[in-house]
Amino acid sequence: MDATYIIGELLTLAAMAFALSMDAFSVGLGMGMLQLRLRRIAVISFLTGAFHVVMPLAGMMIGKVLSVHFGNVAVIVGGLLLIFIGGTMIHSSFHDNKDKSFIEPYGIGLIIFCMTVSLDSFSAGLSLGIFGARVLVTVLLFGFASTLLTMTGLLIGKKFQNLFGTYSELIGGSILIAFGIKTLLLMI
Repeated sequence: MDATYIIGELLTLAAMAFALSMDAFSVGLGMGMLQLRLRRIAVISFLTGAFHVVMPLAGMMIGKVLSVHFGNVAVIVGGLLLIFIGGTMIHSSFHDNKDKSFIEPYGIGLIIFCMTVSLDSFSAGLSLGIFGARVLVTVLLFGFASTLLTMTGLLIGKKFQNLFGTYSELIGGSILIAFGIKTLLLMI
């Protein structure tokens, strides 16, 4: 494989990982207002990262099966899925959803938080499985980005409260829509 192609794929996957982790960052900003201890911030961040590894991995496995059976139709569906996920993120950035920011980060509340912010990674994993993306690289980038952005959001939220939340989801959704459109244009 050409080195330029590999670098392009890595940059694309890194941008997607960043975009999909923006909701964890946003929710972390709000949750950071709870004045969590650093140990709790680390637990929340690493568990969120683990969910961002498991969810896209499951999606990629299902996506690979779909691509074998449905070919180009699956690629189109994958592009539309990315556009849908991005649109959903943008839509939620314009609606004040207080409940999402104040899930208690303990016990079942922590699991619900991690599951909620990683659901879009499952859908993206489904699309990436259809496209045949590199599994290990993808899940490691998703896990790393979500761990880092969750921790960053919690720490910033602890200091500055909910300053950037809306804009980060808006940016993340826009990036996913751009990748979805790029995918559909490549089919033409």
